[in-house]
Amino acid sequence: MAEQQPAITLERVCKSFGPNHVLRDVSLTLPAGKILVMLGPSGTGKSVLLRCLVGLMKPDSGRIFIEGQDITALDERRSADREQLFALRRKFGMLFQDGALFDDMCVGDNVAFPLRQHEKMSEREIADRVAQYLEAVGLKGVQRKMPAELSGGMRKRVAFARAIALRPKIVLCDEPSSGLDPVMSATLDELILELHRKFAITFVVISHDTAEARNIADYIGLLYKGELQEYGPKEQVLRSSRRHINQFFDRSTDGPIKVL
Repeated sequence: MAEQQPAITLERVCKSFGPNHVLRDVSLTLPAGKILVMLGPSGTGKSVLLRCLVGLMKPDSGRIFIEGQDITALDERRSADREQLFALRRKFGMLFQDGALFDDMCVGDNVAFPLRQHEKMSEREIADRVAQYLEAVGLKGVQRKMPAELSGGMRKRVAFARAIALRPKIVLCDEPSSGLDPVMSATLDELILELHRKFAITFVVISHDTAEARNIADYIGLLYKGELQEYGPKEQVLRSSRRHINQFFDRSTDGPIKVL
């Protein structure tokens, strides 16, 4: 049996904006079907990394492979490459920090939006898919509600249903627990684990929350000043003696990570 390609591989990825080095020689491999929690202070390159993964931003140097295909070799200005880039982006689902629901659309239409944009499906098929994924996130029968009628946690669940509606291989989550209380954050962690078990999705979760990393991660990374200070399986990282990871998990102001 052929060995399964890693979901994501980064080879010495660099990205700068003028004199600001946002990513510096970032290299990692994430096996398919695993959950990576990428930790780090604000402004340290985590969101830029997500944009590079989906080809919305091109690194200055280095290579990014998605299931073995080099996304950095594709040029959106060439028609043949655009088709490949579009196909690669279809492998991704995206959960934005605030959920990014359309407030003028009901829940059902929010979840259906990517299906209507990217799939040739009948309205009956779309309705069935929407119902399936809303039920998967614990929101059966809420299709006609408006986002304003939902709690913050319910809005995040709708956003999750929309993120997985196209049945992606990889879901990128930009601080999914942002703005939620600890109990709701824990509930969201359980949802990520449930979707991971049910659909075998690879997750990349950007987070500041060390409890979230302990609860859901298979792999943990720590970015600081654009450099990957630590990366590996969770148990290995939690045993690390590196001061960066210890300071972050100990919530200490004493250490190499400086917050201005």
